Amino acid sequence: MQYARAIREFVVEEFLPDVPPAELEYEYDLLEHGVIDSLGLLKVIVWIEDRYGIDTEKVDLRPESFRSVAAIDAFITHASQQRTKSA
Repeated sequence: MQYARAIREFVVEEFLPDVPPAELEYEYDLLEHGVIDSLGLLKVIVWIEDRYGIDTEKVDLRPESFRSVAAIDAFITHASQQRTKSA
């Protein structure tokens, strides 16, 4: 997981300030447990756009892509590969 560390740090900083990043499990369901709500999802998307230069209007945005640190990592990896292929 190439982006997991940065994702964990962002999620903890924005949504779980009392949790050390290392304690956030990669598969912990952020949506089901209410860590990220609809407004939080927008924050995550903007962060991905800003940090990784991914144009989220050109990729398929599904809630499953933001369910966990692992899912967000996979989304960024896939979107980055798509950007590289189309460049």
